[in-house]
Amino acid sequence: MLFTDLFTHWGINHSLAWFISQAASILIFDVVLLVMIAYLLLADRKIWAAVQMRRGPNVVGPFGLLQTFADLTKFLLKEVVIPAGANKVIFMIAPLITVTLAFAGWAVVPLADHWVIADINVGILYLFAMSSLGVYGIIMAGWASNSKYPFLSALRAAAQMVSYEVSIGFVIITVLLFAGSLNLSDIVRAQGTAGPLTFLHWNVFSILFPMLPIFFVSALAETNRPPFDLVEAESELVAGFFVEYSSTPFLLFFLGEYLSIVLMCAMCSILFLGGWLPPLNIAPFTWVPGIIWFLLKICFFFFMFAMVKAMVPRYRYDQLMRLGWKIFLPTSLGWVILTAAWVVFVRPHLPGMP
Repeated sequence: MLFTDLFTHWGINHSLAWFISQAASILIFDVVLLVMIAYLLLADRKIWAAVQMRRGPNVVGPFGLLQTFADLTKFLLKEVVIPAGANKVIFMIAPLITVTLAFAGWAVVPLADHWVIADINVGILYLFAMSSLGVYGIIMAGWASNSKYPFLSALRAAAQMVSYEVSIGFVIITVLLFAGSLNLSDIVRAQGTAGPLTFLHWNVFSILFPMLPIFFVSALAETNRPPFDLVEAESELVAGFFVEYSSTPFLLFFLGEYLSIVLMCAMCSILFLGGWLPPLNIAPFTWVPGIIWFLLKICFFFFMFAMVKAMVPRYRYDQLMRLGWKIFLPTSLGWVILTAAWVVFVRPHLPGMP
């Protein structure tokens, strides 16, 4: 809106000014997001190194802060190698689809109150659509490589992502029942209160508490993070669906994976920890901008992702599927029924509840 008013003041047609302002907002947001991903990737490596009692990246730049940018330069300058038997068109489109859909999911994520690219009323459905389409990039990469290892990995990825999307869907339904809206900003506002103890109104401190660990573990499986990185299990599938990729196409897959990881951290914050809301509705907590609280919560969940990667051994594939279908699915489905009953019969009779 700020950019629109500025361009309109310069004499540009309102429709064109709106288009330019949206394009400028998206460009600025994506650049900031990429820089954040670069340093979160460095943090991931540093945390992993600390758990193993070593230093991690520490040579390129002060304290190794430029290591990710050095890796980026290396990937951009390397030769793109395409296997002779591969379907070249689909082979090159697959990483583009993966990274594009990963970027697109961020369009409905509110960074603070009224700080969102697209504040649509069906934001949750939009995210479901983006996450469901994301598996196509992996399937296309595995099939187009014309090799049995990427193909088997793509089949694993499809089964794994579909399995855990079901649990994630039921978990989100419980949150929607509490908030009464599909809009992510409204979900955050529903966790606010006029009282000083804001954190007590967050969903994680309600009957939805068991849904947070289910959502967190399902997010690990959905993004192929350890201990559920079976689509790239080195001992079985060499390097998974992108074993034939190198240079920039490999970088796009890697970027898409980390964009999805940070998006899941953001969703954990929005759905259960109040998004941009401060833990206490008193000074000096209220002096801190909402976007800072949101970024701190994202960093907390990313730290948990990194610690799981460093400490938990990899599951077998049958254990992975059993956890999703026999434990998470019945539990989340049962909690949907319990939450609906709570909202209808119990919550209206509690003092101070909307």
